[in-house]
Amino acid sequence: MTNSLGFSPLSRRQILRSSGTGFGYLALAGLLGQNRQATASEQVAERPLAPKAPHFPTKVKRIIFLFMEGAMSHVDTFEYKAALQQNDQKPGPGGGKLVASKFRFAQHGNSGAWVSELYPHVAKQVDKLCFIRGLHTDTPAHPQAVIQLHTGAKIASLTRPSMGSWLLYGLGSENQDLPGYITINPSPNFGGAVNYGTAFLPAYYQGTKVTDTGYLPNLKASQLTSLQRRQLDLVQSMNSDLARQPGAPDELDGIIQSYELAFRMQGKVPELLDISTEPQHVQDAYGVKPGPAGSFARQCLLARRLSEAGVRFVEIRQGGWDHHNNLHKGLTDNAAATDQPTAALLADLEQRGLLEDTLVLFGSEFGRMPTAQGVDGRDHNITGFPMWMAGAGVKAGFSYGSTDEYGLHAVEGRMHTSDLHATLLALMGLDHERLTYNYGGRDFRLTDVEGNVIKEIFA
Repeated sequence: MTNSLGFSPLSRRQILRSSGTGFGYLALAGLLGQNRQATASEQVAERPLAPKAPHFPTKVKRIIFLFMEGAMSHVDTFEYKAALQQNDQKPGPGGGKLVASKFRFAQHGNSGAWVSELYPHVAKQVDKLCFIRGLHTDTPAHPQAVIQLHTGAKIASLTRPSMGSWLLYGLGSENQDLPGYITINPSPNFGGAVNYGTAFLPAYYQGTKVTDTGYLPNLKASQLTSLQRRQLDLVQSMNSDLARQPGAPDELDGIIQSYELAFRMQGKVPELLDISTEPQHVQDAYGVKPGPAGSFARQCLLARRLSEAGVRFVEIRQGGWDHHNNLHKGLTDNAAATDQPTAALLADLEQRGLLEDTLVLFGSEFGRMPTAQGVDGRDHNITGFPMWMAGAGVKAGFSYGSTDEYGLHAVEGRMHTSDLHATLLALMGLDHERLTYNYGGRDFRLTDVEGNVIKEIFA
């Protein structure tokens, strides 16, 4: 008896047990194919990750998101507030005691943007930056706010696809041998895999997790062999046969596509994740060094390499910004880890011509209060905080919106998280109201029933 590819039961066992080939890519495919919840009747396209035309023309081809997890204090970094400095220790507008920033601020570049002494390298790049200063969100709890920033879901228990998955679903991938969406050092906290998952979208739109040292679970550099190809063809044939049966598991469609991608990745990804091949002067520019202190620098350099290779969405992360105490030292340490690599990434992208079609986003899930918490801390602030963008599609050396005189409330150019999502999609050429997916009898979208595109920041 043979199957549709002509393999006998004996040859199946021989192929699957053959030494020297292994099934690392099949184990990886299981990782890539998790989180699947779409219906079994869904028809999988032959090349679901093939590049797709945007809804309207745009220069932006990809996004790099630098996520400062834990909520960076904006009034100590990128928001100079003269009134806060002048009213140190006085009562704040919402109660509590105002606390001036301990860090010196100065204006930089032709735009005159204020940046604190914590970010001297980024300060030299301010004329590339587009500040969004009137952001606000819905909840002061980290898990809910982080999940909302990444997926649009206001309620953490309502699992929704991540924004990277929506982009991959809407636009496909520029490189069929690589994942279209990669997340480096994602946090196991604050929602974990939900923040790069697909929820009800097909599993092949999910983010692939790697570490800052270039480690991708179950993937090894390998010479692709004809026997590996025969192994995969056999497994795919069995999966396809099973997928056609009544009651087949919903996960099969995603796993079939993930197996193919994992097989192709063997020959491309390990080399791409090896930053030791970069010239020493490039590594020095980013501040690459061994150990945890060099983690963010390695992430930034990896982000440039992945973006240059055609990855649609790359997220990198620096945790530890939740400074309810030990604010001064915590900010000093975190800024030292992120300042030089961030500036180097912008300069490197520009030098390579990549900033012309890459959008860089930098920010946290919310900001921090202008008032004191304890002896040396600031509490969460969801009513007014900034992010910045740089690169394709946005005005350089520009600020949109503002917070009040103390940095507490967004008062001009107010921009909700859903507005940020709508604007990011528009910059990528996607209409957030048209980018929908039908699941459970209704159309879903990243912005749900909200979201306004802020065109004032468009170049």
